[in-house]
Amino acid sequence: MQVSNLHKPFELGVFESDNYLAAEHKNTYFELVFILEGKGIQVINRHKLPYGPDKLFLIFPRDTYGFEIEARTRFFFLRFNESYLRTQSKEWLQKLEYIFHNHNHLPGCILKNVEDKPLIRALVQALVREQERGHDARLEVLQQLLNTIITIAATNIELQQTVTPRLASQPVSVLGYIHLNIYTPEALRIEKLAEYFNMSPTYMSDYFKRQTGDTLQNYINIYRMQLIEARLLHTSSRLNEIASDFGLADVSHLNKLFKKYTGMSPTEFRKKRTGANNA
Repeated sequence: MQVSNLHKPFELGVFESDNYLAAEHKNTYFELVFILEGKGIQVINRHKLPYGPDKLFLIFPRDTYGFEIEARTRFFFLRFNESYLRTQSKEWLQKLEYIFHNHNHLPGCILKNVEDKPLIRALVQALVREQERGHDARLEVLQQLLNTIITIAATNIELQQTVTPRLASQPVSVLGYIHLNIYTPEALRIEKLAEYFNMSPTYMSDYFKRQTGDTLQNYINIYRMQLIEARLLHTSSRLNEIASDFGLADVSHLNKLFKKYTGMSPTEFRKKRTGANNA
């Protein structure tokens, strides 16, 4: 299977065809694809779903994907890799981490708010115009537009996880609450969850265990560790910064918790997976 690489922080462009059947392949980077016009079938991880204008697709590294064109299609693509992620703010990075760990890797448009579709189209058109300036293109403008699109994508993925007390009977709502509040440990105390979902703390614990097969605290810790692993792999954040971001007391607490769930320290993990020597 073909594997595509990206040798710069990000790239964007427009591709148009009326006779294109992409063999399934994998990328080593992240990709957002917006349909300017046309129709066909999107294939991700061997699942298929029709596509049409104003659809926005999110493709992750290691996803296998392709597009089967039925009518001439103009694709806008926006690709970015780990080196781009390393330059972003903490707030933006947290938004991106939410995308990484809550998207279902299935076909289909990620824009659940229909009002965002014309907004994304306008942003895409602005990116294309800026890119067409050639050497005069303003990097800061490109990055701001790019980050706005990613932020809108994250917001729409949050809509799929939206939680209200009325949905307390659905376990995904509890998971959604955890995912949205993972950076605020106080909000994840059993008393807070029980109050939010109008349950007693004891019933909340039992309910979660019945629905997921896991304890509430263990699920929170594993999810937090997954995000910390991504932070270690995709950014140059120091351990004290990571500990602070995730509400851990200090680096010692981070080391202890991380080693419990992975069998190695954060520094060992980063060095083994990336070859980095900074902590």
